Amino acid sequence: MTMPLDLILVRHGQSEQNHILHEARKGDNSLDDLYRATPPSQFRLTDLGREQAEKTGAWLKAEGFGSFDRRYVSDYVRAKETAGHLDIAGPNWYVEHGLREREWGELDGMTWEDREKYFQTRAWEPSVDPLYWVPPNGESIAQMMMRIRTLLDTMHRECSDKQVIVVCHGEVMWAFRYLLERMSSQRWAELEASDEPGVKIYNCQVLHYTRRNPETQELSNHLNWMRSVCPSDTSNSGPGWIPIDRQTFTNAELLAMAEKAPSLLK
Repeated sequence: MTMPLDLILVRHGQSEQNHILHEARKGDNSLDDLYRATPPSQFRLTDLGREQAEKTGAWLKAEGFGSFDRRYVSDYVRAKETAGHLDIAGPNWYVEHGLREREWGELDGMTWEDREKYFQTRAWEPSVDPLYWVPPNGESIAQMMMRIRTLLDTMHRECSDKQVIVVCHGEVMWAFRYLLERMSSQRWAELEASDEPGVKIYNCQVLHYTRRNPETQELSNHLNWMRSVCPSDTSNSGPGWIPIDRQTFTNAELLAMAEKAPSLLK
């Protein structure tokens, strides 16, 4: 058994939640009450979000992906709405609860201003240790990976040589990247902080993994190539196909990594 021949991950289009938080960062808090009253799973797409999804669906068709053998989507409304607006063919979608957005716990109902105040009272922020930081009563990226791994196991068993699409959320896609590319936590933190085109996962960003060598067309047993494309904003598309280097480490390299952390005791 192998992984799918092609695995395509799509982030949902711009949601009402995205729009409200974006406006709040600019100082417009007029929608805060609506934000507080809406469960995280129930935000719809904005008009822009629907347009992004339609453009992404058109791009998929132009790339030869007008149909998939297996289709998965998060149970959140904004993801299901995005999947529908992609307008691609295939068997019925599997609504996969494990693809839900990262659980932010008590921070989920907080406005942007409330979150800023919360972090001011904490000894260290998420940026200090982003992979392992846990929101109060929420989950870290590392914890979220456990539910993503379950779906990857299913794909390995049931989707060999198939073409699979997954419509989900930005941080869920980061978890996929970490697992599929077997990253170190240091490499993940470097990418998460990068501003290079194609690294940030914007609304309707597409991550395309394949077992087919883009140059020779030969098949590998592993998803060894990835490209990042943003059909609705090509300025955030990456440079093209990138070969995946799954790193391993020597004893000396592990010690060098450990030395980067300060020692508290002399």
